[in-house]
Amino acid sequence: MIGRLPRIGNLLRQRRKAAEDGSIVVDAARKATGGKAKTRIVMTMAVFFTIYSTIAGRLVYLGLQNPDTSGGPQSRVTASRPDIVDRNGEVLATDIKTASLFAEPRRIVDADEAIEKLSTVLPEIDYEQTYHKLKSGAGFVWLQRQLTPKQQADIMALGIPGLGFRTEKRRFYPSGETSSYVVGLTNIDNQGISGMEKYIDDQGLTDLQASGLAVARDLKPVKLSIDLRVQHVVRDEVAAGVERFHAIAAGAVVLNIKTGEVLAMASVPDFDPNNPYNAQDKDRLNRMSAGLYEMGSTFKSFTTGMALDSGKVTLESRFDASRPIRIGRQTIHDFHSKGRVLSVPEVFIYSSNIGSAKEAEAVGIEGHREFLHRLGVLEKMQTELPEVARPTEPKIWKQVNSITIAFGHGVSTTPLQTAVGCAALMSGYLIEPTFLPRTAEQAMEVAKRVVKDKTVEGMRYLYALNAEKGSGKNARVPGYRVGGKTGTAEKVVNGRYSKEKNFNAFVAAFPMDDPQYIVLTIADEPKPEKPGMGATAASNAGIMAANIIRRAASMLGVKPDFSHENGATLVSYQ
Repeated sequence: MIGRLPRIGNLLRQRRKAAEDGSIVVDAARKATGGKAKTRIVMTMAVFFTIYSTIAGRLVYLGLQNPDTSGGPQSRVTASRPDIVDRNGEVLATDIKTASLFAEPRRIVDADEAIEKLSTVLPEIDYEQTYHKLKSGAGFVWLQRQLTPKQQADIMALGIPGLGFRTEKRRFYPSGETSSYVVGLTNIDNQGISGMEKYIDDQGLTDLQASGLAVARDLKPVKLSIDLRVQHVVRDEVAAGVERFHAIAAGAVVLNIKTGEVLAMASVPDFDPNNPYNAQDKDRLNRMSAGLYEMGSTFKSFTTGMALDSGKVTLESRFDASRPIRIGRQTIHDFHSKGRVLSVPEVFIYSSNIGSAKEAEAVGIEGHREFLHRLGVLEKMQTELPEVARPTEPKIWKQVNSITIAFGHGVSTTPLQTAVGCAALMSGYLIEPTFLPRTAEQAMEVAKRVVKDKTVEGMRYLYALNAEKGSGKNARVPGYRVGGKTGTAEKVVNGRYSKEKNFNAFVAAFPMDDPQYIVLTIADEPKPEKPGMGATAASNAGIMAANIIRRAASMLGVKPDFSHENGATLVSYQ
């Protein structure tokens, strides 16, 4: 028994060792399993940490963004427009930044309260329309475009949740109504809708904006032929003329005879393009290029020019104006009849309807029509300004048509086209008008010869003579050798010519020794300035033309010359 004890001890030691070894294995297994679990836990934590860090970072980023660039789609008004400047670089139109108010209806707590607060700053806001917008549940709605800085500040001070501002571009016109019809307008989305603004869009700006290439720094200013100084004078005199002569409207244009450039053009009533609330009113019309009128006796310039150019009439020709002309039911008579035979210069300075009718008869119906089309008076004018009316004429010219058209009745054209036609008589060349800068050399590349040099000499002589001895006396300006022709036309009212309502015009050229400029003025339904005074073109449109020349001639570079005064301004005619 005792002998077996060592073996039993050995056996016990072996079992103990095996147990110890087993525990070691178990411990090792346990350790291995625990390490893998810890690794998975760490990896899982790392993934969640990354996700939450990304979310937190995004929230911080969004929280730091300016509120006027968050919430809602990008503004449609992101494209820039080029500045418009006059011929001297003075700004006529430019882009400025403005704030527009939007709402996020889903964040609006109380629509009624929001509108009530907004109305204290925007009293014109439409309650019902705005209420529907705020209750629409949409993510973004416009409430008011193009606010003033004060309006923006006042709305911000209201502290209404769910409202925000977006910076947009809008057009600003430093000269206001001074050049409104020429420069034109843009709409709420900064797109050109009239005047030279629309012309610029039509020349490719719209395509640039659509493609996102209309970047402000890449857009060069668009320079016009307009001289803002002269434009101011013209608009000022036209506005004063409406008031002084109690007219329903008036207008004027200054045209460079050598280049066809329009230096200034105005029509009143007009509008302020910075606040064009009345721009669509029916009396807001650019009467100089978009208005059609029977131009009255200014057309006698074309009739006499036609007669001289035909070679069938000379300045020495004479016409019997002793008796009225009767044709059909119409009787043609002179306003101030001389009751005798008149020479061509007398027909012109006395503005004889009878004499003018007989000049047209000498040329013939077809020749008469062809000449007016040759001078562009009855063609649609080709120029940059979109607002251009198409002249009207009889479909078939009869003898009576030719007779009445000879003294400015029976066809309608625009005042600007009349000025262009008269410029052709002063130079011999028809040059379509332009509102962009053009040199004399460039003008001659597109000019059309329309009358002979002899005709030009004769018409210059007659214009100067009429200012000295005829109806153009009121348009004379000392030192500037002005010539011209009046036109007093009875307006058609309810299909008949009215004895009480006239459309008056005066076309002036200066300096008459070598005419550089045409000034054409109009007065629509003028009244006598004072009781007992007349209301013909000489007493209103002629005075307006003289005032414009007196104030603007030096700006146009025409130096006064007093050596031709006291009757010596007459241009000799050989």
